[in-house]
Amino acid sequence: MYDEPLPTNALYNFIRSSSYSLIYTFMRKLVLQMRISADGFVGGPNGEIDWLLRTMDNSAIAWIEDTLWQAGVHIMGSRTFYDMINYWPTSSNPLAKPMNEIPKIVFSKKRRVEISTIEQTTQALKDSKRLDLENGINPLTKENISSWEQAQIASGDLLTEISALKKQDGKFILAHGGAGFAQSLVGSGLIDEYRLLIHPVILGQGLPLFSAALAPLYLQLESSIVLNSGIIANIYTPKKLSTP
Repeated sequence: MYDEPLPTNALYNFIRSSSYSLIYTFMRKLVLQMRISADGFVGGPNGEIDWLLRTMDNSAIAWIEDTLWQAGVHIMGSRTFYDMINYWPTSSNPLAKPMNEIPKIVFSKKRRVEISTIEQTTQALKDSKRLDLENGINPLTKENISSWEQAQIASGDLLTEISALKKQDGKFILAHGGAGFAQSLVGSGLIDEYRLLIHPVILGQGLPLFSAALAPLYLQLESSIVLNSGIIANIYTPKKLSTP
C-alpha cells in the first residue's frame, strides 16, 4: 500500500541523473503540503492529530485554502483517502469546498478503493470528528461526494505514476499524505516544493515526515509567514548545490 514507505534508492539516484533532470525541468510541479509539529512529526505515535487541530486558526485555514485552490489535482495514499471521503463530503469546514471540488488520485497497490467503507479509516478521522463536535461544528446532511466517487487510482510504481502526472497540462499536483505516502515522496526526490505549516507543539515522538530521506536534503526558503496562533507557514524548494 502506498501509505507505507516505498523502496526508493534506485529512484532517488535516477532522478538526480543529468538526463532525467533536463526533462524534469519542464514538467508541472509536485507540491507536498503537510502540517507538522515543531519537532517534525505529522501525527502522534498512533496517528493522533488532535494537537494539530487544537492549534489551527482562521489565518492557517485561509493559507491552506489558498494552496488548495491553486492545485489542479490532489494525490494521496489510500488510508488518507478513506479518512477524507468519510469527512469532507459532509463537512461544513471552510476547506470543504476546494477539498470536495478538486479532482483526486489515490495511490494504492490494490487497484481499487472502497467508497462506502469506514473500516480502513485512521485515528485522524476520529480526532477530526470529535473536535468538530466539541467546537459545535455539525456535519451537513447533504453529501458532496461526486469527486470522491470519481477518484482515479494510481497503482503503478511511484516514479512512473508521478512522472506521467507531471507531463500533463494543468495546475500543480498537490500531495497530502498519509504519513507513509509523504515519506515515500520525500525519499524519492520527486517533490518540487514543500509547503509546511509548522505548529507550535512538541510531540517528542510520533510519525516523522522526513525519516525516508536518503541523504541530506538542502532547501531554499522561498517564503515564511507567522500566523496568528504561532503557526509558521514556510514554503521551500530543493536547493541546487554546486558541484565541488
